[in-house]
Amino acid sequence: MASYKPAYLIHGDDHGRIGERRNRLRALAEKEGGGQGAEVFAAADSSPEEVALALAAMTFAMGRRFIIVDGVERWSDREVEPLVTALAELPPETTVAFFAREEGRAKVPGPLAAAVQEAGGDVAVESAVKSWELPRWVQGQAVQLGLEISPAAAKALVAVVGDRQQRLVRELEKLALSLPTGARIELDHVEELAAGSAERRAWTLADALVARDGPAAVQCYLQLRAQGERLPGLLYLMTQRLRTAHDAARRIEGGESAAQVKKSLRMPPRAADRLLNDLARTDAAGLRLALERMAELELASRGGAARALSEDTLALETMTELAAA
Repeated sequence: MASYKPAYLIHGDDHGRIGERRNRLRALAEKEGGGQGAEVFAAADSSPEEVALALAAMTFAMGRRFIIVDGVERWSDREVEPLVTALAELPPETTVAFFAREEGRAKVPGPLAAAVQEAGGDVAVESAVKSWELPRWVQGQAVQLGLEISPAAAKALVAVVGDRQQRLVRELEKLALSLPTGARIELDHVEELAAGSAERRAWTLADALVARDGPAAVQCYLQLRAQGERLPGLLYLMTQRLRTAHDAARRIEGGESAAQVKKSLRMPPRAADRLLNDLARTDAAGLRLALERMAELELASRGGAARALSEDTLALETMTELAAA
């Protein structure tokens, strides 16, 4: 059985990580308490005095008692005085955990943090990493997973996945499962493994449309449908890629260099090179038409088609027409 301290305070501006820790503690409480779970208080609906009374209340539950208090950044220093007193006299076999999602002036009350420490508890800060620090942070996380990631690959992973630390860690964990311990992650690994297979193929499908490669687009679409992917989800991913291509084409036609455009694309360098090469076979007007046809196809897939055709037939017709345009 796990060992628990009498009190915990988890606070900071990484709201996603704080939510994860809260959910994990609640799951552990349900496991330890034999299905009894935890007593949960929301600071928006409960006062510090009410939580203090709950801590002092008698209970006939067997085993350790867990109390979770969420949103304590809403309370002021003065309001938490009753709770500070209660923490100094915590009953045995009791664990109370406070969670504060800080932002701007919404901060955890200082006296509460001090009281948790004086009660023999832990205070942990979960801080979001600044966007420009994320690639270096990704490199550090990779080391903890027994891997090495090149600076360029770390930067590319952030560009592909986004700036949410939890998602970046999940993608690194997937890479760790796919590679031997001690492996070095390069750009190719990020491009091939960071995104899901359906997402990668949807991008490949969109790239085929940009390049006006009808046979490749049709083959890719049929493969995606055969593995159970739905048209609305594919349209969403394809439209994202086509918008990126349209914006890049418009900027190049406006006088920007391919190197300038590539630098601003949020995708791995090799994928950006392919996209820019494909743009040589089309123009901004053609990509604008493709976006309009995607919008029409989405409407048709929702029952707005003028002809009584299946969504697959409509999709294949659209792709064939765009490749020939």
